[in-house]
Amino acid sequence: MTRIAFIGLGNMGSGMAANQAKAGHEVVAFDLSADALARAKEQGMSAAASAAEAVKDANVVITMLPAGSHVRDVYMDAILPNAPTDALLIDCSTIDVDSARTVARDASMRGFRAADAPVSGGTAAANAGSLTFMVGCREQDFAEIEEALKPMAKAIIRAGDSGTGQAAKICNNMLLGISMIGVSEAFALAEGLGLDGQKFFDIASQASGQCWSLTSYCPWPGPVPAAPSNRDYEGGFAAAMMLKDLKLAQDAADTTGAPTPLGGAAEALYSELVQRGYANKDFSAILQMLRGRL
Repeated sequence: MTRIAFIGLGNMGSGMAANQAKAGHEVVAFDLSADALARAKEQGMSAAASAAEAVKDANVVITMLPAGSHVRDVYMDAILPNAPTDALLIDCSTIDVDSARTVARDASMRGFRAADAPVSGGTAAANAGSLTFMVGCREQDFAEIEEALKPMAKAIIRAGDSGTGQAAKICNNMLLGISMIGVSEAFALAEGLGLDGQKFFDIASQASGQCWSLTSYCPWPGPVPAAPSNRDYEGGFAAAMMLKDLKLAQDAADTTGAPTPLGGAAEALYSELVQRGYANKDFSAILQMLRGRL
């Protein structure tokens, strides 16, 4: 039985860890939230008193944390000093490329194999074990990393060496933020023109405007029952997290000189949504701001 230390049981991490337990692995979990740890125990996991305790004797260490600073601190203070050096270290957080490469370098210097493996798919996919993983790692380590991620995944793709998983995620989420705004603008315009939202969905989902933000995560309540738009935009991928990812993309664009005018516009709109007090609503709530409802 594989012993997995899972650190970070937020909206995404809780479902991911639960799927590792369902796959028959021994999961030792840690989170700063006592409620999250209580839920983990109900799902068949063991609760550790600290991240350092969780990683002792682990075969695989998986982290799912909010930002690069959290990942760097947990690695330096808890994981690298306490995990067995033959443990496989996988960070699934969405962070900046430099932090990912720094963590991988520090891990390698201590004899560890490490990967950055951010995810796409949202909480529904995290709960269902159908996430897409974008992996940055050494080629010779990928087969073992892929095996460790399988209980949580529908697709696992090696993007390249350390940091490229984060690069792929940053670009993907910038595209997602832009496309959600485009879909929301189209629904707002359709409403203004007197077109029923369901009818617009029925047409656009079969026409050239079809995209994931429309057909899998529709911001208009009704057409996609599982979408957060049908739960008053609760759960899902928080607007604050989308804003964080868009800021990462703009920082990367500034560093590389890549032109991202729509990415910049998306960041500005999500910043406004967060400033209005909707940081914890799903990012598809941008539709309601564009409709003048927020």
